[in-house]
Amino acid sequence: MFHRTTADPSLRRGVTQQRLGRRDALRIGGLSALGAALAACGVPGQVQPQADSSTTLETFWEGRKQNGAVDFANWPLYMDPSKPELTKFTRRTGITVNYEEVIQEMGPWFAKVQPQLSAGKPIGYDLMVITNGIQFGRFRSAGFLAPLDHARLPNFTANAAAKYTEESFDPANVFSVPWASGITGIAYDPDKVDGPITSLADLWNPRYKGKVGMMSDITELANFGMLAAGITPGRSTEADWRKAAAQLRRQKDAGIVRNYYEQDYLDALGKGEIWISQAWSGDIFQKNISDGTNLKFVIPDEGGTLWTDNLAIPVTAANPVDAITLIDFFYEVENAASLAGYINYVCPVPAAQEQMRKDAAARSGDDRSTLETVANSSLVFPSDADYARLHHYAGFNTAEEQQTFAKIFDPIVLS
Repeated sequence: MFHRTTADPSLRRGVTQQRLGRRDALRIGGLSALGAALAACGVPGQVQPQADSSTTLETFWEGRKQNGAVDFANWPLYMDPSKPELTKFTRRTGITVNYEEVIQEMGPWFAKVQPQLSAGKPIGYDLMVITNGIQFGRFRSAGFLAPLDHARLPNFTANAAAKYTEESFDPANVFSVPWASGITGIAYDPDKVDGPITSLADLWNPRYKGKVGMMSDITELANFGMLAAGITPGRSTEADWRKAAAQLRRQKDAGIVRNYYEQDYLDALGKGEIWISQAWSGDIFQKNISDGTNLKFVIPDEGGTLWTDNLAIPVTAANPVDAITLIDFFYEVENAASLAGYINYVCPVPAAQEQMRKDAAARSGDDRSTLETVANSSLVFPSDADYARLHHYAGFNTAEEQQTFAKIFDPIVLS
């Protein structure tokens, strides 16, 4: 399945930039972005009534049968274009899959499907990949997501990494399971810094004044501020946010931060404009492969954060049994390894690492070398010790909390 070894490096970079541009899905981006998300619901500051507030596991799945088809909405570049896994799935089950790359950002996707879901109507898709963040919370709180029947997910139960059963945005995976995920940590150029970078304190080190990059995504920025201040983001309060903002303000006022970056932090690192930066694991892995750079990526001693793109079934899905059958198919070790070999993000199935090594051993030349690189990367297969240092993002129970969060952290980036 692994077809990227002959790809032009510039194309690989394009893949990385498009795909990780999705990190914008986590961006609160101030009151303007929040207002747009709220306006999409038609009622300023609140979610419209649930599509079906009485939906339970029993009532949703009772009497449901396989129909032989599933419509799957995903992000671009999140599956090998030849779709070998879907061919295998159809051959085995007889279920045909209509796979469409129709999701570009979470805010517009929520706005697009919200009217149908509010009216209790199908959205044309039985399965979708949605990112943890504001919109995931809105899908869930509005009753737009079907509760997953875990009796139909034996492969997930057997093979998913434990970290993904503890996610604060969807405890116990009631409505979702991971498609792929990634780590926010620190990247640095070892030729520019004095010794290995290991701590968030290095992002505040005056020695690197003007050579530090931080993210303009205030969710990412705020979570690192909290970790630097000794705060667990997933359990944070408004008081914690203000403490983290003060920590970040000191960093900025001291002139340590060169800029607050979006995807362009990668170019800044590559050009030597910055030496150390907040970074996403998939970015650094793919840049090193495509450009031959030697950037290092670390989870700091204080911890990093784990973001997740999640498989979920809309509550109005016409073919939920087919959809959940496909979900569990992706949690078979062999299929998870096949996906990870193309995606290069954190694979939620640890056993896929050994399967990928076996797949690599059966190949030769560049195919074998590249697949071995993926299989042996801690950026694709974190260790248990790595997972133990990863935190989930700060969560919000109300729109007011989201607004308060934005008011606290927006001025650091914008002023």
